[in-house]
Amino acid sequence: MMPLHDPARLLCAALLAALALAAPALAQDGGLRSLQTGDDARGWDAVGRLNLGDVGFCTGALIAEDLVLTAAHCLFDKTTGVSIRPEEIQFLAGWRNGRAAAYRGVRQALAHPEYVYGGRENVDRVPFDVALLQLDQPIRLPSVKPYATDERPGTGDEIGVVSYAQDRAEAPSLQQLCHVLGRQTAPGDGGFATLVLSCDVDFGSSGAPVFSMRDGTLRIVSVISAKAEVDGRKVSLGTPLSDHVDFLRARLAETDQRLRPAHVRVLSGGSGGKFIRP
Repeated sequence: MMPLHDPARLLCAALLAALALAAPALAQDGGLRSLQTGDDARGWDAVGRLNLGDVGFCTGALIAEDLVLTAAHCLFDKTTGVSIRPEEIQFLAGWRNGRAAAYRGVRQALAHPEYVYGGRENVDRVPFDVALLQLDQPIRLPSVKPYATDERPGTGDEIGVVSYAQDRAEAPSLQQLCHVLGRQTAPGDGGFATLVLSCDVDFGSSGAPVFSMRDGTLRIVSVISAKAEVDGRKVSLGTPLSDHVDFLRARLAETDQRLRPAHVRVLSGGSGGKFIRP
């Protein structure tokens, strides 16, 4: 399985104090619900399992017909630290009990350039633990609708998460209600933060979309980066999207232009010879 790496245990003292104050005021979180049937999973088929060669899996979510959002550390072999080649990654949209709504390969995979993979989890890396995958073919199905993204949520906000994990790899699970417990901004990170969440995650949940509901529309506001402990309390760490998605989309588009073959016209010369014009 592709894990969320070793649980991060150390967060700043100010955040510990903030969590202690927040905990009594928040409503109780909801439990996990397995999305086993088509009715259960209606509206969630754009969340899928990312199979990562033979090294495991993560969770990803469609944000455009050909773009999947996930965690940056999912793109690295946890044993060797080497990047997993895009052609070894497969996105299984709505994977449930041996079948997917759509199967797609990956044409390009781009981790945030500020994310530096280092094997063991490090809280300082979480603000940039985000990646985009460009699929080899768009998914255009009525049941698989890409999700919108949104700005970072605030402390105390209600959120939800849909994820796969090591003990629930064959169907996604929905936690409809969990909370943002706080946020930590590390010095020198330019204001980019780590979200501390009460959501129930496990190994394999890396890259899972964290949703908020605004104006009746689900929007992804974060992706799961790691599970952690704060003063003995189990929490999860999320990467707020901030400007990351627009930035990565632009970088992917630049790379896509370089990968496209030049337009070629074949011109016939008077002597019958043929010349290639780029």
